[in-house]
Amino acid sequence: MASTEKKQSLIVVHVAVQVKPESVEAFRAASIANARASVAEPGVARFDVLQASDQPTHFVLSEVYRTPEAPAAHKETAHYQRWRDTVAPMMAAPRAATKFVNVFPDDDDW
Repeated sequence: MASTEKKQSLIVVHVAVQVKPESVEAFRAASIANARASVAEPGVARFDVLQASDQPTHFVLSEVYRTPEAPAAHKETAHYQRWRDTVAPMMAAPRAATKFVNVFPDDDDW
């Protein structure tokens, strides 16, 4: 029996970041500025900044890209490069990215 499910193409990236305690507010501000600019990119469907409620130094950036090329294009933007350079000394450990493909909801519903 052939599958009737539509192939999804959105790329979802979760970036886990552990921030130094003294840098939490500055990291939040820089990340929000980056997220605001990122959602204006044509290849970005969504860009969320999440902070753990029980561990305020732990953040996750949830990035949703429309095409396979969009993550690389995002890394070429001035706002991403400014964010990267600004927050690098704020990190308590190297950031870690996990890449996903969208399963639900349909890509068109993002």
